[in-house]
Amino acid sequence: EKLTKYGYVYIGMDHFALPTDELAIAQESGSLQRNFQGYSTQAETDMIAIGVTAISHIGNTFSQNTKEIEPYKALLAKGKLPIEKGIRIDEDDLIRKEIIKSLICQFSLNFHAIELRFGIEQRFGIGFKRYFRDELDRLKTMQDDGLLEISETEITVLEQGRLLIRNICMVFDRHLKIHSQKYSRAI
Repeated sequence: EKLTKYGYVYIGMDHFALPTDELAIAQESGSLQRNFQGYSTQAETDMIAIGVTAISHIGNTFSQNTKEIEPYKALLAKGKLPIEKGIRIDEDDLIRKEIIKSLICQFSLNFHAIELRFGIEQRFGIGFKRYFRDELDRLKTMQDDGLLEISETEITVLEQGRLLIRNICMVFDRHLKIHSQKYSRAI
């Protein structure tokens, strides 16, 4: 309330910006981006991370460096990358990533736009609503709570749902083990 009282625009999650800031302008124009480090005006680029626990993103892969300094230094001394774990995201992950980006940046999601971009109907023989039937069912509770609206063609995050956008997006993250996390845990 205090930030908006002084003219700041709520970008999402814990980000605010003045209306003249490039993030606010990008959100208004529909070009706002988000990666694992936060909101941005730039589309995703490869990032090579340096240091313990640092996360790199190259192409469709993510990798995280070791979490302890001694193993990190030892691997570097051997001429090896200090990577502890990594993941290659698949086609389903790419679709879900775009869904989450749309919701977290624009607070809306057009089903047809996702179908067209990824050829869901042509490739899987089903439309968005059937492909994501389970996720849409889980969102119904949030709709009942007044956080979002689900129509035949889109999801719109309502004003009161914007503060809980992380929870809304979590429904589409198939790698999360817990989909019934309470709202308060994300605040």
